[in-house]
Amino acid sequence: LTCGAEHLFNLKFAAKELNRNSKKCDKEEKAEKAKIKKAIQKGNMEVARIHAENAIRQKNQAINFLRMSARVDAVAARVQTAVTMGKVTKSMAGVVKSMDATLKSMNLEKISALMDKFEHQFETLDVQTQQMEDTMSNTTTLTTPQNQVDMLLQEMADEAGLDLNMELPQGQTGSVGTSVASAEQDELSQRLARLRDQV
Repeated sequence: LTCGAEHLFNLKFAAKELNRNSKKCDKEEKAEKAKIKKAIQKGNMEVARIHAENAIRQKNQAINFLRMSARVDAVAARVQTAVTMGKVTKSMAGVVKSMDATLKSMNLEKISALMDKFEHQFETLDVQTQQMEDTMSNTTTLTTPQNQVDMLLQEMADEAGLDLNMELPQGQTGSVGTSVASAEQDELSQRLARLRDQV
């Protein structure tokens, strides 16, 4: 592998790029949070929810980029060791050749698949890598958990010092009235019990 240094540089550069993308997502998340506040102030809950979903998505994406950056970094270190020790196998050289376009794409799934190929080249797949793969596969889904969205909306409303008038699900509106009624009912039962004791 004559051009090991160049490929190593590309791996390290990709790790930096992934890190940069993570920071970009962080910025986007902050921007979306500001939009949530504005929408809540205007009483527009529908718009606030959309921005909350975007914010959560950006947050998860930032975490994914950060994780992948660490993973690429780890692979770069191991490739470096292999190059230094002259242990670059033919199959590893093949993987290295195909990697440049993939790294440039910044597509997490493609990069993840490429890292899989690399990692299979190393005899000892360490536990940490396996854990990272598991976590990555768990967090690459694009669905936005609604409870996270609700919590974020509440948080932004609190920061803006506003009451969050989120529509209560049907059937909850009368709960206050019923609890008062049941308290009165309890009091009546107690009175009746006392009267019975006196008799």
